[in-house]
Amino acid sequence: MPQAPAWDPGQYLRHATHRTRPFHDLLARVGPLPGGAAPRIADIGCGPGNVTLRLADRWPGARITGYDTSREMLAAAAPHAGRTPGGGVLEFRYADAARWTPRERHDLIVSNAALQWVPGHADRFPDWLAHLTPGGTLAFQVPGNLTAPSHALLAELCESPAWRDRLGGQAGRHLHVLRPAEYAELLAGQGCAAVDVWETTYVQLLRGEDPVLEWTKGTALRPVLTALAGDPRAAGEFVRQYRDLLRAAYPAGPHGTVFPFRRIFAVARTAAAPAGAAD
Repeated sequence: MPQAPAWDPGQYLRHATHRTRPFHDLLARVGPLPGGAAPRIADIGCGPGNVTLRLADRWPGARITGYDTSREMLAAAAPHAGRTPGGGVLEFRYADAARWTPRERHDLIVSNAALQWVPGHADRFPDWLAHLTPGGTLAFQVPGNLTAPSHALLAELCESPAWRDRLGGQAGRHLHVLRPAEYAELLAGQGCAAVDVWETTYVQLLRGEDPVLEWTKGTALRPVLTALAGDPRAAGEFVRQYRDLLRAAYPAGPHGTVFPFRRIFAVARTAAAPAGAAD
């Protein structure tokens, strides 16, 4: 079994503004929740908890649990736990999205740029939808840029003669994303009352030295860095080669480095309870 990537919350948060924007765009398409003033919400793959906090901003009285498999990320999220200013509760727990099943009804199950790391994540949709309150919502976004130079060059370098024996398959082994139409068909096939799937390419202007490299150090490059963690010299050489490829693919301009990033979004709402039906 491939080694799970080791995560660095500080590195991940270096481009927090750009990484958070898609989550705001996702939440903008989530309508009212059936839980009233205190909806029950789960954030799958919460990372360091910075976007989980935005859920409390949108639903001040919510009971929110962020789940992640990374102990490093959960440790970074822990200071955010506790009572929220709006009277809600925010907590963080360890859970693997590949096996997580809610223990109670939820009004919203949401995931921000995490399900791409979960093989077969679409197989979890029926169970998650079944544990939503009538009229509840499943919402997620995943990166759709796995064929972009940032990822394609990483895969090619891993498969090059110099690195194949140590890193063959590392770049794409952990990433699993379906086409937008596939997500739409799968969710519609579960009898959802409404399914909204779309994609957006964010034309991001990154600043600083080698910003695309610094971006991937927080995400796509993690499996490689994890595999080479015991050999700093090899890790340094790989990063140098990858950096040179990225510099050519994403040249720095007078105002920064343009880094287009495509993302796929999905919001599925279950049917509301019939009028007058008992809870």
